[in-house]
Amino acid sequence: MDAVYPNKTVSGLLWSFASAAFIVVDDFEAYNDIDPPDAASNRIFDKWIDGFGTTTNGALVGNELPPYAGQAVVRSGAQAMPYFYDNNLKTSQATLTLVWPRDWTEQGVTRLSLWFRGDSANAAERMFVALNGTAAAYHDDPAATQITGWTEWSIDLQTFADQGVNLANVNTITIGFGTKNSPAAGGSGEVYFDDIRLY
Repeated sequence: MDAVYPNKTVSGLLWSFASAAFIVVDDFEAYNDIDPPDAASNRIFDKWIDGFGTTTNGALVGNELPPYAGQAVVRSGAQAMPYFYDNNLKTSQATLTLVWPRDWTEQGVTRLSLWFRGDSANAAERMFVALNGTAAAYHDDPAATQITGWTEWSIDLQTFADQGVNLANVNTITIGFGTKNSPAAGGSGEVYFDDIRLY
């Protein structure tokens, strides 16, 4: 930036900045261990609604005791989402209601990316992502839960649009295991998620 005076111009330092090439859906960094009724409470399982207290949904998100978000197994930042699934005659799913971003067409985004990390000891289960409660995309590997090491899953947003989702008004995102709305005999395990983004 230059400084302009009546008799001269003095060149200043060159300023530069970079902007992210993606839109964050959830990076799991904002969650805390503060319990209600404290107004500052922002626990991971209060935002990602799982199967706690139900008999048909085998998903449990977050740790039972603080830290509620995962802090030992993370891809980036300081936190990730631990996700426990039990598909014994259940389907496991956890749903985040979106405040922002809800317009998944802005800035020309065309794909949803999320990172996950399974365990070879997990029961092999299908993994899916659903938008607005209905339209689901399934991971190509039917045993995705057993993939070790952080792995990116990239989904073309057209997959959801082809199922009737208005990408300009996405209300919810669900991560699940099994076949959506079709419980069957299955097993259990734990998968971590991090860095859900739009590119």
